[in-house]
Amino acid sequence: MANGTRHLLEFGPYRIDPEHRLLLRGESVVPLAPKAFDLLLVLIEHGGEVVSKDDLMKLLWPDTFVEESNLGQHVFQLRKALGERPQDHAYIITVPGRGYRFAEAVRPVTRKQTQVVRDETQEKQEEDNTLEENVVASRPPVTIERGRKSKLRFWVTLATIVAAAVVVSGLYWRSRGKPTLTEKDTIVLADFTNTTGDPVFDGTLRQGMAVQLEQSPFLGLIPDSRIQRVLRLMGRPPDARLTPEIAQEICERTASAAVLQGTITNLGSEYVLGLRAKNCRTGETLDEEQVQVAKKEDVLNALGHVASRFRTRVGESMTTVEKHNIPLAEATTPSLDALKAYSAGWQVSRSTSFAAAVPFFGRAIEIDPKFAMAYAALGQMYGDIGETSLSAENAIKAYELRDRASDEERFFISYSYDKRVTGDLKKAEQTCELWAQTYPRVELPHAFLSGTISQTLGKYEKSVEEANLAIELNSDWPVVYSNLAASYIALDRMDEAEKALQRAWDRKLEMPDFFVQQYIISFLRGDSAAMEREAAEAQGKPGVEESMTNSESFVLAYSGHLKDARKMSRRAEDFAREPDRRETQAFYETDAAVWEALFGNTSTARQRAVVALNLSKGRDVEYRAALALALSGESSRSKVLTDDLARRFPEDTKVRFAYAPTLRALLALNHGELSQALEFLQAAIPYEGGILSSGGSEYLLGAGNLYSAYVRGEAYLAARQGREAAAEFHKILEHRGIVISDPIGALAYLQVGRAYVLTGDRDKARNAYKDFLTLWKDSDPDIPVLKQAKAEYAKMQ
Repeated sequence: MANGTRHLLEFGPYRIDPEHRLLLRGESVVPLAPKAFDLLLVLIEHGGEVVSKDDLMKLLWPDTFVEESNLGQHVFQLRKALGERPQDHAYIITVPGRGYRFAEAVRPVTRKQTQVVRDETQEKQEEDNTLEENVVASRPPVTIERGRKSKLRFWVTLATIVAAAVVVSGLYWRSRGKPTLTEKDTIVLADFTNTTGDPVFDGTLRQGMAVQLEQSPFLGLIPDSRIQRVLRLMGRPPDARLTPEIAQEICERTASAAVLQGTITNLGSEYVLGLRAKNCRTGETLDEEQVQVAKKEDVLNALGHVASRFRTRVGESMTTVEKHNIPLAEATTPSLDALKAYSAGWQVSRSTSFAAAVPFFGRAIEIDPKFAMAYAALGQMYGDIGETSLSAENAIKAYELRDRASDEERFFISYSYDKRVTGDLKKAEQTCELWAQTYPRVELPHAFLSGTISQTLGKYEKSVEEANLAIELNSDWPVVYSNLAASYIALDRMDEAEKALQRAWDRKLEMPDFFVQQYIISFLRGDSAAMEREAAEAQGKPGVEESMTNSESFVLAYSGHLKDARKMSRRAEDFAREPDRRETQAFYETDAAVWEALFGNTSTARQRAVVALNLSKGRDVEYRAALALALSGESSRSKVLTDDLARRFPEDTKVRFAYAPTLRALLALNHGELSQALEFLQAAIPYEGGILSSGGSEYLLGAGNLYSAYVRGEAYLAARQGREAAAEFHKILEHRGIVISDPIGALAYLQVGRAYVLTGDRDKARNAYKDFLTLWKDSDPDIPVLKQAKAEYAKMQ
C-alpha cells in the first residue's frame, strides 16, 4: 500500500475494503458481522475452489470448538447481506457433502486515499461487533495480495477471544434499528412446511419453536386454544394444519402483528431450516432466518439458534434473551420422536379429551425418560381427570428433572409440585405470583390463581380478579370461565355466574363443567324445569354425561331420594370403569359412603368406604373414606387413615387445615371428648369458606371446608350449647353457593331445629324441623335420620 494507495476488491455491485473491514455497495456500508466478513475473505481467497466445512471452521475459529450449525448461520448471514434469495445463490454455492465455493469473479481496484463512507450504520455495526466478538481493539487488518498467477492470497488474522461464552454469544449479529414488534404485539405461529418427506418433523418443529419463543417475556404467541376457536369460526376443524395461508387468516382475524412461517428442506444429505416473520397487514418481511445442519439430530439445536436470533431481531433486548434462553434439547428433549409424541399429546388434549392425551405423553416419556415437561403434562392430564395419585407421581418426576426445562416451564413444574404433591397452596400461590410477574403476558399463572389456589383458601374476590386477568390475556381458555363461574356461585352471585358461562358459550367454548355449573345455578334457584332440560342436554355428550350424572346423584341425595341417588352414583362410577380411572371410581364410592353415614345407614357406609379404599389410596379418597367411617362410628379404622394422611401430607394445606382437624374432632366426639374436638377444629376456622377441590368437577358438588362447621355444631349439640350449635349450622345454610347440593345442606335445617330445642325456643325449633321435613316430603321413608326427625318433631306438637 505504498504512496497512500489502498487495494479494494470488487465483484458485482460490491467492494471490499479489507483494511477497514468493510463491505460496500456503492457508497453505502453493508452491515456484516466480523465472522461473516472473515468467511467472505476466506472464500474469495480460494478463487472459486471448494472449501470444506472443516477447513472453514478451523480458519474461522482456530483453537476453539464450535458446532457446525454456527458456520451455517454465518453462511446464511453472508448470503443475506449479498442479497441472495434461497432459490438463487449467485455468489456462494453449496456443494453438497463437501463445502462452499465463491462463484463470482473478483478483481482488485486501486484508489488514491479514497474517502471511506463511515455513516451511522457503520458506527453501529462496529459497536455491535465490539460487543459480540469482544475482540482486542487493535485488530490487525486482513490483507490480500495478488500474485504472478493472478490468484488471490490472504492471511486471516483473528483477534484474541476473551472467553468461550463470549465467542458463542458473538456468533450472532443484529442491527440496532427500530424494533419491529412491541411487548403488546401478538404472533401467530404456523406449522412448518416440511418437504423432507420425513413425518417426524410434522408438528414437532412448531412445538419446539413454541417452547423456545415462550421463554421470552417479550413475545406473545396466540395460544392454541384461541387458534382452535378461530379455526371453528373459519369453518375448519380445530386440529387443522396451520398452513401459511390459514395462519395468515388467523393472524388477520386476531389482529396480530405478525405470522411466523417455518420451513425445513433437504439439501443433499443435509437439512436447511428457515424462518420468516411477516407483517399480517402489509405482507412486509420483518425478519428472515436460515440455518443449515449436517444431520437430523442437529435440527432441534439449530431451531433454538434460529429462535434466539429471531427474538433479538424483532426487538427483544439481548439481556432478556440471554437470561431466558435454555437450549431446546435441554428445555424439552433431544429426541425428535419424543417431542413429536409430546406435541401430539397437547393437540389431542385440546381437540379430544385429557384422557385421550395420556398415551401420547406416556409415549414421549418412554422414548426419553428424562423429558421433564412430558411428566408435567402427564401429571396435568391425570389431575384433570381426577386421578390425583397418578398426577402426583408424574409431578414428582417432573420436579426431579426440572433443570431440564425452560424458565417458564419450571414455574409450571414447581406449581404442579406444590399443588399435586406437597399440597402447600400458600407456596403454590407465591410461585404463581412470581410467575405472573416474570411473564406478564402468560395467562397460566392467573388461571391457576383463579382456581384451586384462591378458591380453596376462600379468596373468591381474588379468584374473580385473577380469572378476569387470565381472560384478558387469553379469552379462549374454557377453564378460566369455569373458575370465574365457580367463584361467583360461591359468592351467591348467580346472575354473574350465569353471565360468565354465557361469555364462554358466546365464544363457542365448551367443557363439561359448564353444563354442571348451569345445572347447579338452576338448582340453587329452585328451577326444576331448567334442571331437567340441562340434564337432558348432557345426555350422550362424552365427559359431560358423567359429570352431570354425578351432579344429579348429589341433588337426589340432598332431597332424600337415596335409592335413586345410589343408582345414579353407580351409573357415574360405570363411566369411570377404566384402568387409569380407579381413583375416580373410588371417589364416587366415598361420596355415597358419606351420604349413607350422615343418613344413619352405618353398615352400608362402612362397606362402600372399604370398596373405595381397595380402589385407591389417594389423598381425597382416604379423607372421604375416613370421614364416612368416623360418622358411622368406625373410629379405629378412621384413626389409621387420619394418621396416614398426616404422615403422607405434612405440608398439605387441605390436610392440615381441613381434613385432619375435621377427622380428629369427629374421633374425639365419638369418644365424648367435646373440648378436645372443639380445640382440634380451631385450625380450620380461617379456611371454612374454601372450596376443597379434589380434581375433575367434584369441587362443584361438595360442601367445601364447611364439614368442620358441621362437626363443630355437633360438638356444641353434644355439649348442650344450643346457641353456639345454631350459629355453626347457620354458617352452612348461609353459604349455599359453597355447600351447593351436599346433604349437610339439607341436614343443617334439622340440626338448627335441634339447637333451638336446647335454647328453649320452640317456635324456631318447629320452623326448622318443618323446613327439613318439607324439603324431604317426597324422600325415601325408611331413611333412619328421617324417621328420627319425624319422631322428634312429633314430640314438639
